[in-house]
Amino acid sequence: MKVLVTGAAGFIGYSLIARLLARGDTVIGVDMVNTYYDVRLKEARIGRLKEAGGNRFTFLRQDFSDYAGLVESLKGLEFDRIVHLGAQAGVRYSIENPHAYLSSNLAGHLNLLEIGRHRGVENMVYASSSSVYGGNTKLPFSVDDRVDQPISLYAATKKADELMSETYAHLYRLPLTGLRFFTVYGPWGRPDMMMWIFTKKILAGDPIPVFNHGDMYRDFTYIDDIISGVMATLDNPAPDDGLEKAGGSTKPHRLYNIGNHKSEHLMKVVEILEHELGKKAEVELLPMQPGDARQSFADIEAISGDLGYKPTTSIDVGVPNFVRWYREYHAR
Repeated sequence: MKVLVTGAAGFIGYSLIARLLARGDTVIGVDMVNTYYDVRLKEARIGRLKEAGGNRFTFLRQDFSDYAGLVESLKGLEFDRIVHLGAQAGVRYSIENPHAYLSSNLAGHLNLLEIGRHRGVENMVYASSSSVYGGNTKLPFSVDDRVDQPISLYAATKKADELMSETYAHLYRLPLTGLRFFTVYGPWGRPDMMMWIFTKKILAGDPIPVFNHGDMYRDFTYIDDIISGVMATLDNPAPDDGLEKAGGSTKPHRLYNIGNHKSEHLMKVVEILEHELGKKAEVELLPMQPGDARQSFADIEAISGDLGYKPTTSIDVGVPNFVRWYREYHAR
């Protein structure tokens, strides 16, 4: 299989490409490698992919929100399927820098839909987010729930991506699957995410910021389980059969939650980190952040029933794996 993957230097993009290359696929990776977080980590990921893929991996340092530039960079390159993971991430950062989300998450998504349409790809999988559930109180979150009351701009852009995708599935019968990821963590993770921030601060003896005074729950999903779900959707395009699919569409467009189907108390993760790091955390209890949600909890019945997805990694295994990698990475 020949696959175009955006966000190639990112956490999930890197992890997906590594799995694709390991099974023998050919991959074109696209990423502008911006400075949202430490570029050295992104470059290290790309370096590992080049080493693993050889001539089966092509890396394009390209901004996918620039349509003309993207089209030009892809000239002469062949691919059958697309996984669009690239985006401006971060709920809290969307409050500080909203315009970054306009170009990357809206224009960028439209550009990949256009590439998929004009190239006639067999399948396109794209990253949505559990943030679309906003302040929903019904748990666990189901893909059949209403998600038209976002509480952050980031969530609003991801909902908009789902709506644009529905339109393209209708107009051009482009097979599309949107994935609502739930709190992804693991080796090669992002420095702006909780697991990395807490680990770094505990080791340094700095206080860790715990919002909503510790009354927070997340469906922590290990990266290997996330990638298994992405691979399953990539290998099985949404059928154009007129039947209602996950998320309610009768077009070739599905929506799936990818989570661990278990909502964990934030302080339980802190306890595991303390044990693995051999240090007690100094906790700074803070009020709820604007745009944040108290709890996330994925109903994964749709993807499990359709594609046999089953997460296998608990936080008791995944968190120690992350800490082990974190120590090794910084030792290098």
